[in-house]
Amino acid sequence: MSEPTDESPSTPEPTSPFADLAAFVALPRVAGLALSADGTRLAVCVQTLDPERTAWQSALWEVDPAGRRPARRLTRSAPGESAPVWAPDGSLLFTSARPDPGAKSDGEDPKPALWALPAEGGEARPVLTHPGGVGRVAVAADTGDVVVVAAAMSGATDVEADAARRKERKEAGVSAILHEAYPVRYWDSDLGPGAPHLFWAGRLPAEPAAGAAPEPVALRDLTPDAVPPTGSGDDIALAPDGGLLARAETVPDGPAGRRDRLVLLDTATGAARVVVDDPLADIHSPRFSPDGGSLVCVREAMSTYAEPPDYTLLLVDVATGAAHDLTPDFDRWPSAPQFSADGSAVYFLADDEGRHALFRVPVDGGPPVRLTSDGAYSDLQVARDGSALYALRSAYDEPPAPVRLDPEATGQHPEPLPHPGTLPAGLPGTLREVQATAADGSRVQSWLVLPEGASADCPAPLLLWIHGGPLMSWNSWSWRWCPWVMAARGYAVLLPNPALSQGFGLDFVRRGWGEWGEAPYTDLMAAVDAAEQLPEVDETRTAAMGGSFGGYMANWVATQTDRFRAIVTHASLWDLDSFTGTTDAAYYWEKEWGDPLQQPKRYEQNSPHRFADAIRTPMLVIHGDRDYRVPIGEALRLWYDLQKRGVPSRFLYFPDENHWVLTPGNAQVWYSTVLAFLAEHVLGEEWQRPELL
Repeated sequence: MSEPTDESPSTPEPTSPFADLAAFVALPRVAGLALSADGTRLAVCVQTLDPERTAWQSALWEVDPAGRRPARRLTRSAPGESAPVWAPDGSLLFTSARPDPGAKSDGEDPKPALWALPAEGGEARPVLTHPGGVGRVAVAADTGDVVVVAAAMSGATDVEADAARRKERKEAGVSAILHEAYPVRYWDSDLGPGAPHLFWAGRLPAEPAAGAAPEPVALRDLTPDAVPPTGSGDDIALAPDGGLLARAETVPDGPAGRRDRLVLLDTATGAARVVVDDPLADIHSPRFSPDGGSLVCVREAMSTYAEPPDYTLLLVDVATGAAHDLTPDFDRWPSAPQFSADGSAVYFLADDEGRHALFRVPVDGGPPVRLTSDGAYSDLQVARDGSALYALRSAYDEPPAPVRLDPEATGQHPEPLPHPGTLPAGLPGTLREVQATAADGSRVQSWLVLPEGASADCPAPLLLWIHGGPLMSWNSWSWRWCPWVMAARGYAVLLPNPALSQGFGLDFVRRGWGEWGEAPYTDLMAAVDAAEQLPEVDETRTAAMGGSFGGYMANWVATQTDRFRAIVTHASLWDLDSFTGTTDAAYYWEKEWGDPLQQPKRYEQNSPHRFADAIRTPMLVIHGDRDYRVPIGEALRLWYDLQKRGVPSRFLYFPDENHWVLTPGNAQVWYSTVLAFLAEHVLGEEWQRPELL
């Protein structure tokens, strides 16, 4: 290798939005996809900055499934619109907190309501509201019957009583929540005092004539017995004729645990029937066949101290409840299943070798067939005539975009349909796939982003990025952890998939189960070793970064080696005992780690805080106070442990952010602080405190 210097590859001119944080966060972001019943219209959600550039606004756009017409905007309002779903008559339903132009304001901020945009165009109109706001919406494919999820107050027998109870609490100045069952929080939300209920709305009324009052929609509670903290849940599917509703019902699993089973509700009577109840598994993600006679769902075998989870698809007979495994020998984890148009096959998504691929499996038996080559797919839509599939596709070198796929062809890499999220310029570098060999002979796959100008004569400093999860993999575009922002400043970014990553088989996950500090760590080091052998990489200037589980690994790396010049740890686990007891779903983590009082071994061997004395590398700690998955106490303890040991360190604290740090202004501060810290310790530049800090 050539002699490294402290000069980075030439930074591209700031014509690239990735070189300008304000321009980067202003890029439109496509998310969500819905196909009309006749297959002639696609709707997507597009996020852009509001006029003040301090918040995201979401609007609905129409995309031509044939790819001939340019995309056109359908909605516009300050609160924004989301969750599009088409009704059989061609009207587009969506949720929005925009004010009802025909209602008198009560001075309160409107809650999300269900709106309808007529098939022929024109003004959208509100069609139903609920005091707790409208969440998920399900529409029967044949009849257009509607079911909505809304948070209802305990003891409220109807919408009026619910509104009265909320008003009474507000006027009394009461915000307290009395919990009687675990859990009490979820990600960044406090559970209660209301809980999700399922409400039958039936067929929505037609748009009223000019000057006529709209016909009110009477909501009927299908789950009146749902109670906090989880209520009815929102993992639901409505049969094509609207007669049955399938839902994943959360039930107790031990004193403080939870698991999901599959329940069918008769929408006319509210009668419930349990169809799949497995004490050793979670059953979720149900979808009906086109004739309504079958269901497909995901069976997630619950993890234990000895074994990680495993996933398969179940085909369920609606009449009898008989179920059989559709993917018994498939060593990947299927998700998001949907039937083909004729019901003869099921499509699903699964991580596979650093991709999130689309698969097809016949319902009468046979192995799954992978239909896509590269990329990560989501929001799958099946044309009812069987002519095509639609999805959002992304990759590390392509942001999400709507695409059209053949229902049966293999090796597909479709071109994007015309949409409003196209990047205005090229990427500031190149993407390649690299392989490494772990100490036990296992193959470790990684993605490597190289900046423009990186060469043997001018090698780039290297950033190791460690993914979260831990049961996930690097395989798709990310706006929050975007390696191109780093590449635009001359850094190479390595994105490895070590032990515990999904998409490489169950044995690969087993290698790190309950031993996060072992194979996952050595796999990461093997990946870095391989990257450092490349002539375009400067092995003398490196840093490690990670969030969530990746933050745990960043902390662990800090206790095990001083090979890196800097470490950035975001939303990280520091004391595993403390984390397991205070996270939002402690029972999940105890399955892997055990009760710390009864089985302390894994905590003692794998908790980074026990090895704090070994840390020599400068560290940047980042955490949001609204993070309930990894509570703020982890960062506070880590920060104190670093400070009292004299480790060069800084703490970027977000009082009102969650696990991810999502608002535009704070996202820019996140990137600018990380870049300043890396510039100081990796590039040897003087510390430049971000202006707004």
